[in-house]
Amino acid sequence: MISKPSLTAVLFITLPLCPLSAESVSRDIVVYGGTSAGIVAGIQAKAMGRSVVVIEPTSREGGLTTGGLGQTDIGNKQVIGGLSREFYRRIALHYQDPASWQWEKREEYKDSGQTRTEKGEETMWTFEPSAALKVYRDWIAETGLELVKEERLDRRRGVKKEGSRIVSITMESGREFQGKVFIDATYEGDLMAAAGVSYTIGREANARYGETLNGVQTAMAKHHQFVAGVDPYLVPGDPASGLLPFIDPAGPGEEGAADARVQAYCFRMCLTDHPDNRIPFAKPSGYDEQWYELLLRNYEAGETGMPWINSSMPNRKTDTNNRLGFSTDFVGQNYTYPEASYTEREAIVARHRLYQQGLMWTLAYHPRMPEKIRSEISKWGMSKDEFTGGGGWQEQLYIREARRMVGDLVMTQNHCQQKEKVSDSVGMGAYTMDSHHVQRHVDANGHVRNEGDVQVGGFPPYPISYRSLVPRAEECANLLVPVCLSASHIAFGSIRMEPVFMVLAQSAATAASHAIAENTSVQGIDFASLKSRLEQDGQILAYTAPPRPAANFTALAALGGIIVDDDAAKLSGDWAVSTLTMGIHQGYRHDNDSRDGKSVAVFTATLPEAGTYEVQVAWAQNGNRATKVPVRITHDDGETEATINQREHPPLDELFGSVGKFRFTDTGTVTISNTATDGFVVIDAVRWVKVE
Repeated sequence: MISKPSLTAVLFITLPLCPLSAESVSRDIVVYGGTSAGIVAGIQAKAMGRSVVVIEPTSREGGLTTGGLGQTDIGNKQVIGGLSREFYRRIALHYQDPASWQWEKREEYKDSGQTRTEKGEETMWTFEPSAALKVYRDWIAETGLELVKEERLDRRRGVKKEGSRIVSITMESGREFQGKVFIDATYEGDLMAAAGVSYTIGREANARYGETLNGVQTAMAKHHQFVAGVDPYLVPGDPASGLLPFIDPAGPGEEGAADARVQAYCFRMCLTDHPDNRIPFAKPSGYDEQWYELLLRNYEAGETGMPWINSSMPNRKTDTNNRLGFSTDFVGQNYTYPEASYTEREAIVARHRLYQQGLMWTLAYHPRMPEKIRSEISKWGMSKDEFTGGGGWQEQLYIREARRMVGDLVMTQNHCQQKEKVSDSVGMGAYTMDSHHVQRHVDANGHVRNEGDVQVGGFPPYPISYRSLVPRAEECANLLVPVCLSASHIAFGSIRMEPVFMVLAQSAATAASHAIAENTSVQGIDFASLKSRLEQDGQILAYTAPPRPAANFTALAALGGIIVDDDAAKLSGDWAVSTLTMGIHQGYRHDNDSRDGKSVAVFTATLPEAGTYEVQVAWAQNGNRATKVPVRITHDDGETEATINQREHPPLDELFGSVGKFRFTDTGTVTISNTATDGFVVIDAVRWVKVE
């Protein structure tokens, strides 16, 4: 659905520029939205010699970057340049100061995955919300950037235009901001919509842009899913009793078809397990146990995993995100948010907070939750020194997607996968095409299912078109939109990362300055000149991957001990052969990150003599691996359970990790599975080494 606001949202389109009053501010560039993108746009405009003001509707600048999203989603660090990379360099400098480490020592903090700081790297990609806020505030003070907070756009009457050009925008307070070029850096696209620019909300049909991953996606909905058999009805087995809360009776819809549903929002919680900084989870006022009945039934039906991704941040804190079928995502409860009034949005945000507060209390203390889950969750709580005004809870909801502009060029799945290419790159995307679930429905078997989750990667970094940042010329000639840019739902799922928003915002501010200098529209600037300046400022507009290394498999004959390769293991479930150029023998297998407990590998060795053997498991390390891969060793004295962290390098010759020493007579068995895992599980080989 492509929408244009009613004419009441675009008033006085032929009026001349109003004379300045005491409540009027005139700047070359006006940025609405003090998100990470908005701040970077303002800093770049200052660097271009332009007068600029950044207007933030709330009391806190930085958006999600200061609002809890400290586990930066990147995809490929090498394509993050310019001021975006400078922000992460400043984060690294912040944590080089010993005074920044209050709750743990710097050397105790271990990051993993895509954000792990490599040797010699000047940047750091994980951080506390308060650290990000300090970095931004210091940067704003250093540059003298004018930042106005707690001023909200009058979305009904606040945009004045002359023809296709915005003349000024007016806040609810009556304060007016005049400019030559405007930038909408909000997550909602409020200025864009009020200016009469075409946009869409929800998912396009696959047929709209020749995609395969857009629209309704029940076949793709494998991750973050309920276990089989969860009953959706108030009275189990009785459809006449009605559905439990948050199940969409109209779902799921026709496969691949368009709908107006929006992927789920949540708060990215900053938790801690440090007793002196922890606020225990409390049952909130207004708690409704029925909201969590599906969660309880999911565990009673056989779920065993931890329902969160609890990524470590400095100072014994976390960035905690959604995982499994029922978690922090408030699925299906945000459909009206993009177009809602400010009052209605505040109510939606408050309801999300109530849901998540109640969720955490339920996980930590409800007697129907498994003891293992309660024991782990209850160790954690909100951080006393983060979001102090809200008892550790922030105002910034994770608006994963709201409005999306529809311009002359729409970025699609085909651009991400480079089946279609653009020649006017102003930055690069590199993340997986990633949509969270958008609805909860009843399947053909009468059980509850989630729908909308899509996670498809495997493509190299791709260029993002300048044309996706600008509206159609006849709709608005002096507006740039680096956040709610022109992209399909599934392409936006890859682009929508904070570092990329900052990259695009810097490019947008540069383009705004060029439009002023050239006395032309943002659509009419000389792109060659823009490209030259972007490259001069360190923006990465193209990327060529380094040559793939030659195969580096370790031959079985080169290893001591008794080796059982993955080729010789008894396999059940879904194991995929890796195409990478590492591993023992001829590579390894992985479980496609299915986390369902169905992928099992049994390694059985025939041992030449009885005795004590050290059992060693081989894996190929990567940041997307599981941190607690379950390993069961069957030996003469019974069975022993162990876990391995496959995000870390194997300590023994960078090939194997020990899981213990055991007595064996003539055979030994090791079983590896993906039960309750939190990433890809790799199987490569198991080795038995005789202990003298």
